[in-house]
Amino acid sequence: MTNICSTFKLLLWLGIFMRLNKYIASCGVCSRREADKLIDEGRVTINGEKAVFGIDVTNNDIVFVDGKKIELQDEKIVIAYYKPVGVTCTEKDKYAEKTVIEDIGFDKRVTYAGRLDKDSEGLLLMSNDGELINAMMKGSMKHEKEYEVTVDIDVTGDFLKAMSLGMYLEEIDRRTRPCEVKKTGKRSFNIILTQGLNRQIRRMCAALGANVVKLKRIRVMSVKLKDYDLRPGKYVVLSEQVVKKLYKDAGIAR
Repeated sequence: MTNICSTFKLLLWLGIFMRLNKYIASCGVCSRREADKLIDEGRVTINGEKAVFGIDVTNNDIVFVDGKKIELQDEKIVIAYYKPVGVTCTEKDKYAEKTVIEDIGFDKRVTYAGRLDKDSEGLLLMSNDGELINAMMKGSMKHEKEYEVTVDIDVTGDFLKAMSLGMYLEEIDRRTRPCEVKKTGKRSFNIILTQGLNRQIRRMCAALGANVVKLKRIRVMSVKLKDYDLRPGKYVVLSEQVVKKLYKDAGIAR
């Protein structure tokens, strides 16, 4: 991981340009997509001037996000965090009772790979390596995320079949990918998704006349929540071996 960051730093020192959204992501602020939003909202400056889309930076440039200077960090970290119900996945929101950043209280700036809505709980992978975050969130890679779900109606064979075959969600005009669904109780099931549409599981259940009572993410790619003794609101720094596999599965050379 250090090699990746060191390469970026060397390129900047040599005066080779890096696209601004990639630089922001590499500093661990957020994903490239969210970096574009920060730029669009006027929250990024370069050498005291408001940044614009498509601009490149070098080591001679000074970049601020929300008034705070950002720089590439040599040490790359990945943590597994148990997000509790009631905590909001956002970097900054004055209306949120508590954000994940506030709840985790980590001493380095990290961001998350794949949101969990406020009413959901479970595993959230977080890192200060925006390139890893970006790769993990890339829909075309079809990385798996597994969830335990409880609903307010009985889970039938027709319900499971409809979920597994893929569904059209009129509200967002998207069709879900086929997925693995397994009944675990009278009103509960496990589901493995390879995409991350907004509130996807809740929307799928609603389309079948069910309301989600409880939603818990238990796995992201090869990282399983059960492998760590985590209570809601707690986190663990992942081992080198686990992180190495994550980078490999995400398609990032180290």
